[in-house]
Amino acid sequence: MTQLEQAKKNIITAQMRRVARDEGVAPEFVREKIAQGKIVIPYNKNHRPKKLCGIGEGLSTKVNANIGTSSDSSKLNAELKKVKISVSAGAHTLMDLSTGGNIAKTRQRILQNCPLPLGTVPIYEAAVKAVKKYGSIAEMREEDIFQSIEEHAQDGVDFFTLHCGVTTESIARLKGEKRIADVVSRGGAILIEWILKNKKENPLYQYFNRVLDIARRFDVTISLGDGMRPGSVADATDRTQIQELVLLGELAERAQKRGVQVMIEGPGHVPLDQIQANVVLEKRLCHGAPFYVLGPLVTDIAPGYDHITAAIGGAVAATHGADFLCYVTRSEHLRLPSLEDVREGVVVTRIAAHAADLAKGRKKALDWDIRISAARKKRDWKKQIKLAIDPQRPAKVRRQSRSNITDACTMCSEYCSLKLMEQAKSKLKEKE
Repeated sequence: MTQLEQAKKNIITAQMRRVARDEGVAPEFVREKIAQGKIVIPYNKNHRPKKLCGIGEGLSTKVNANIGTSSDSSKLNAELKKVKISVSAGAHTLMDLSTGGNIAKTRQRILQNCPLPLGTVPIYEAAVKAVKKYGSIAEMREEDIFQSIEEHAQDGVDFFTLHCGVTTESIARLKGEKRIADVVSRGGAILIEWILKNKKENPLYQYFNRVLDIARRFDVTISLGDGMRPGSVADATDRTQIQELVLLGELAERAQKRGVQVMIEGPGHVPLDQIQANVVLEKRLCHGAPFYVLGPLVTDIAPGYDHITAAIGGAVAATHGADFLCYVTRSEHLRLPSLEDVREGVVVTRIAAHAADLAKGRKKALDWDIRISAARKKRDWKKQIKLAIDPQRPAKVRRQSRSNITDACTMCSEYCSLKLMEQAKSKLKEKE
């Protein structure tokens, strides 16, 4: 039985207990929310990730890091290094988005070296194989798509993105919109090209029951991809995006009835004033299914700084109920991320997730802030650095300080407010 099927039968699994322990909640709470479709635990029995991850309502906000090869850069060792960096930086999950080199071998090696739940996008590999075998994506066979999904599940992938909501109807609706950036989802674009060329419905939608059969057999969590997500803030929350979301909600309900765990992917590029509405819509239309957002990026003007634009949007989205943030690196829109881009992307997105957890009133998050604030008050640099979300950065900055003053920083030196208050309190005590 899948995690969802067991939850519906009032069975608390070992995975549920571990998630409950890590989150500081009751195991029954986790079981109940999984049964309701509001929490998922990505856990393929063929992978059995060492570090479990619960995603959804009432749990801490999770962070995903994307890695993977491209046709321009397909060095496996570089991607394996990104696995290590992502884990050490505190990512909760990884996604392998490889499109270059030996994709199957890359996925299998990453799985062998990844202690976290791993996600993939099977349509990428199907499309790459189709180009090699037939000469174009449009010549891809329906069976090629399902074979790719089966292979990913068999290898041990814990969750995969499937763009089931890109349909003939949604393409027709797209034509009626005057989008600036059209479609920016790679999976969405692949399927649109195939649908238009073959004049057929999306196989992932038409044969969704077959998708569910595969996912259920391996207990793979389905992440319903947002193939029509906005790629410009000017395109956000349009009819094409919302129509797809309505359909994803219906598909999520079908998946849950079949015992398959499911979450919903969301935008994209969204201005700040529309983020809350996007989260509310997803939660309402998808009956509380976990929401997995890319950013969202709150402006389009900052290439090279999109880890910041995404962190701003991610903090707001998670504050209003998004459960899972996909990192965006400073390389977004420009190149494949470097090792340092990956590390920084994870840390920045974790900051956004933590800020949201504070806003959600999570005690564990507040306790962390209180501990570091207490160390800061005492000018205990060693403890403050140890408690930092990224100890490497403050340690490096502190080493670069050339001040002879050890109990203050070079910003305020002897005029440190904390130090002055300490002296003032000491004088008050002397007078008492």
